[in-house]
Amino acid sequence: MARSRAISLPPTTRPKDDRPIEEIWRLYQQGPDDDLRNRLIEQYLPLVKYNAERVHAKLPDEVDVEDLMSAGIFGLMDAIDAFDLGRGVKFETYCAPRIRGAILDELRSMDWVPRLVRSRSAQVDAARKSLEKLLGRTPTEDEIAKKLHLSKDEYGKIRKDAGAVGVVSLSRKWFETDSNKDVREIDVLEDPKQINPLTNAQKTDLKDLITRGLSRAERLIVVLYYYEQMTMKEIGLTLDLSESRVSQMHSSILARLKAQLQHRSKELAAETE
Repeated sequence: MARSRAISLPPTTRPKDDRPIEEIWRLYQQGPDDDLRNRLIEQYLPLVKYNAERVHAKLPDEVDVEDLMSAGIFGLMDAIDAFDLGRGVKFETYCAPRIRGAILDELRSMDWVPRLVRSRSAQVDAARKSLEKLLGRTPTEDEIAKKLHLSKDEYGKIRKDAGAVGVVSLSRKWFETDSNKDVREIDVLEDPKQINPLTNAQKTDLKDLITRGLSRAERLIVVLYYYEQMTMKEIGLTLDLSESRVSQMHSSILARLKAQLQHRSKELAAETE
């Protein structure tokens, strides 16, 4: 990983520091030093591993989870330096977005996606062209996999990644017309970034309605469950709550949101009368 900051973790032979983590925090914020910071890094290293593995599960095998953990440690260090005990917020809740953000930032800086996809696409295309010349016809998928010395599953994975690459000239003729000007690819290309202003406004209103009146912990439960796809157990670990307590809070949130929506529906009905 291309990061210049050195990480000095405590040696494994150092006697274990059994002082409560709250005391370590107080001492560190009174006078930060490397030993105290290393103790804090040790304490929260499982959070780095958890977030790195979650991100890694969605990435190709070529990406090393250890590299993601290294980036996450930098995010953890930044969170430790910036954390303020006086805010009354649990450090686990505070540092999780910083760890995940550091991992994603490092992935973007590495630009690994284009390189891996281009490499896989080149391998498949080279094998296909070679077989076409040899066989005088379009080769089958099994023949290409055999040429690449890959199993069917391995080749399927490469085809899936390589399938994301496709180069088409935007000036290519899409179809001819009776007029002097032909329709080109660029003329019929859909703009995925185009946003329907009405839909966007509706989503904004719905988000405001859902989060209105919720506490910070309740908003986190909504975001982590519905947007981050985390389980109740994972949310409980993140917020230092039991799984049953998270489930109870989630049910309470849904009941309140249902009541708010019913009330809003009655208001809209009254306005239209």
